Amino acid sequence: MPSWKLVSGLCIAFFGSLVAVAGIGYAMVGVPNEENAAASSQNNVYYWSDGTQMVAAGSGQNRQNVPLAKIPKAMRWAVISAENKSFYDDSGVDPMGIARALANMARGGDTQGGSTITQQFVKNTYLSQEQTVSRKFKEMFISIKVGTKVSKDDILQGYLNTSYYGRGAYGIQAAAQAYYGKEAEDLEPSECALLAALLKGPTYYDPAGNDGIDKTATADANRKRSQARWGWILEQMHNDKRITDAEYQEAIKKYPMPDDRKASKGMTGQIGYLADTAKKYVLNHSNISEKQFDLGGYQIKTTFKKANVEALAKAVKKVEKEKLDPENRELDKHVQFGAASVKPNDGAIVALYGGAGYENGHFNNNADTSGVPVGSTWKPFVLAAAMEHGTYKSDGVGVSPLSKYNGNDHLKVRKNDGSYVLKKDNTPFFQENESDYPWGYISLRKAMEQSVNTPFVQLGMDVGMKNVADVAEKAGILDGSFAELNASFALGTSTPSAIRMADAYATFAAAGKQAAPYSVTSVKYNGQEVDGFKPPRVTRAMPENVANNVTNVLENVIQNGTGTKALSLGRTAAGKTGTTDENKSAWFVGYTQQLSTSVAMFREDPKSAKLLSMNGTAGEKSIHGGDVPTLVWTEYMKAALKGKTDPGFPEAEEVGEIQDELGAPTPKPTPSVEPSETVTESPSPTPTESSSPSPSPSDTCGFFGCEDNGGAQNGGTDNGGTDGGVSPEPTPTDTNPDGGNSRGNGNGGIFGGPEG
Repeated sequence: MPSWKLVSGLCIAFFGSLVAVAGIGYAMVGVPNEENAAASSQNNVYYWSDGTQMVAAGSGQNRQNVPLAKIPKAMRWAVISAENKSFYDDSGVDPMGIARALANMARGGDTQGGSTITQQFVKNTYLSQEQTVSRKFKEMFISIKVGTKVSKDDILQGYLNTSYYGRGAYGIQAAAQAYYGKEAEDLEPSECALLAALLKGPTYYDPAGNDGIDKTATADANRKRSQARWGWILEQMHNDKRITDAEYQEAIKKYPMPDDRKASKGMTGQIGYLADTAKKYVLNHSNISEKQFDLGGYQIKTTFKKANVEALAKAVKKVEKEKLDPENRELDKHVQFGAASVKPNDGAIVALYGGAGYENGHFNNNADTSGVPVGSTWKPFVLAAAMEHGTYKSDGVGVSPLSKYNGNDHLKVRKNDGSYVLKKDNTPFFQENESDYPWGYISLRKAMEQSVNTPFVQLGMDVGMKNVADVAEKAGILDGSFAELNASFALGTSTPSAIRMADAYATFAAAGKQAAPYSVTSVKYNGQEVDGFKPPRVTRAMPENVANNVTNVLENVIQNGTGTKALSLGRTAAGKTGTTDENKSAWFVGYTQQLSTSVAMFREDPKSAKLLSMNGTAGEKSIHGGDVPTLVWTEYMKAALKGKTDPGFPEAEEVGEIQDELGAPTPKPTPSVEPSETVTESPSPTPTESSSPSPSPSDTCGFFGCEDNGGAQNGGTDNGGTDGGVSPEPTPTDTNPDGGNSRGNGNGGIFGGPEG
């Protein structure tokens, strides 16, 4: 056993060493100030894909220190009451807060915790925000020295001038300008309390929202958080007797809603949306915080091609000018566009259109927004799921696009057990088409061509909406944008962004290979490469022939169906139109092997942000995806693909087996049992989803044969009959290996069309 003298000596030596280390540390550190921090702040520089500079933006151009005399007393007391009530009396260091921070760091968590205003000021002056023990101890020593060497007023002034308030604003003067368009000295007490609330975390307390950085930071959620903390801060100021009863009653009377975001220098046109998209990508794919990023010093090389971005904006403006007249037509007001263009087999976003521009007060990026249903552009995912997974009755065998489903209007939808889908009042749900044209039993290929709703709703039920969702997710759609998996899910009630729709269709263009969309190829900090910014890995999302068959069907949509306005592109292309319930949005998503592009059009109430019907917009009864969105798409793709070859698409081979809907006519009909109408609880689907059928069936020929007048394999869909018609005395000359077993007589046989 060691003697008490030895133990005492060791303890004295240990504590003496600590004192010595602390003394040396205290002597070596300098005292920071807000001037040093301001001088060190920089811009972030964004580059086009070819390496030329796009824009320089950040705190380097939005930083201005102001003396304490020009900072309202209400602002000073707001942060003291909220952050550090004992500020004017304490030593500037919170030992318990430091202990908590070190404990958090030891567990791998955030080192922040319970700091005083003095410690926060010291932390703000560090451009490097690394979370290490050495930095925490250094911060402690500096805070102790600041607490003894610098006056409290100077510390408070430094804190307010170096704090981050969001919107790229460092310091109270920049914050006053960013949120209220005024000088800091002119801020009202109520406004001061709101700006103090932002110090809790601007991502979550800016009422404009930051859901691009965190999905939980929506405008509504942020407004609630901000208003609650704003009220609490005013209450604390009142309790601390920093404002009088009369001042408190006046301040609490009305929440001081900040101004909308403003365009900073260079962030005009589409540049603001491009930089915003790239910034979000950096924050979501690194450990860099928004606060650290906005301090500047980063060089971000993007995937955006200047010529493509300009061509897309030009296409939107041209079609807007031709079709819309908001000055003279009320229903043309508040119409918006969002678009994105993605490189298949890679995922690089080469262009996007986010809206009218920051300078026009439009800060929501329409290319990356959610909340706009995609309509019938969702149907290819239903068809792909059917080809890959089959239906509940096919034992895993895929469904051929020649399979026939009832395309008539106002049909009841069956569940897998044969019972009908019911509404909330337990009455049968009827699916509607846009028109009441009597299509009868038509192939899925034909239904896609004319965007007929009823076949795809029933097909989705037969395949299983979970399978449809899985295929869409693997193709590139985020599950967070999925609507409820009810019957209407097949018709595009989900709300993915234009970027995600372009990327998902790029999966079809790449014969089933998927690459997540990305906008940044490299990031440097003060010239040093930041790890983690390589192109996403390309993976197999669906069988090659499934994707190629979807492409073949979507080629036919452009050649013969609702997307014929895209024919003027003059090259091989595939795509799908989409129009939603009540005509609240219209889409066209299309692609070649080189480029996949989506275009969304919608009207939005500027006050409530709710979608408005486009019935009557552009002087039309209704707006369809095959109209204005397709015109924008075609205009852009002409420019983007100018001078490039037309490689076409890989040849599609026959896929799956013909599996007609339950109840479809067969060559030898047999009595069937009417499906049960058992009352079962079922989700209530959205009643309709638009389509644009032509007035009569078209004579469509593809690699499967001509659907209407002869058909391949089992005959045509409409006029050829199921097996080519029934002839009492067929002759050898009537037999055609690419048609039915024989031509129909007179009226096409029992189940044939009128032409046989």
